[in-house]
Amino acid sequence: MPVIGVGIDVCDIERFAESLERTPALRERLFTPAEATRPLASLAARFAAKEALAKALGAPIGMAWHDCEVVNESSGRPLLEIRGTVLARADALGVAHLHLSLSHDAGIASAVVVLEA
Repeated sequence: MPVIGVGIDVCDIERFAESLERTPALRERLFTPAEATRPLASLAARFAAKEALAKALGAPIGMAWHDCEVVNESSGRPLLEIRGTVLARADALGVAHLHLSLSHDAGIASAVVVLEA
């Protein structure tokens, strides 16, 4: 399967925490209700995942944060669920498979997204 896009993002967890404290509405704007309950490092990784996905999709204007959600399989493996504006862009590019890897360590959260046809 050909690769359509790759995105990577890193997030300083402490700076992310400061942003959430400074702007309380940010948590609700960025995350679905299920995501918003996660611990801080997990939230930072999910933010990085959404940014990495946007980069892989070519960073189109108008994508809604809630149209991308990071969920976990029962094994713990993270998956991207997309809908609405994000799904429309993925469909337009011919995306058939989304791959996600998350990590957080030493105060940094990171995510890599690979899109395949």
